[in-house]
Amino acid sequence: MAVRRVVPNIQSETMQENRDFYGLLGFEEVMNHGWIMTLASPSAPAAQVSVMTDDKTAPVTPDMSVEVEDVDAVYALVRDSGAEIVHPLQDEEWGVRRFFVRDPNGRVVNVLSHR
Repeated sequence: MAVRRVVPNIQSETMQENRDFYGLLGFEEVMNHGWIMTLASPSAPAAQVSVMTDDKTAPVTPDMSVEVEDVDAVYALVRDSGAEIVHPLQDEEWGVRRFFVRDPNGRVVNVLSHR
């Protein structure tokens, strides 16, 4: 099973301030949907952080996102393990297929693949 990237998600109402702060650390904006903004390192594009007000299509805001090669296979493994699925597997309009699962510490993980 291949993991492509892991991205921390920061819940915040101060998007511009976060863009400015993480810009000091070398991050640049690579995506902005208004409610979620992703910043990445130009020299290592998989090094990313996302800032979001809340998740517009899910019941909770995830603590982190994990992009995998095959989200359907991961979903089957996680479901069969008995882990708590917080948000069902579905396609999103912005080009990802994803689900949310709660880890043993209570953190919500957004597991996704790009379509």
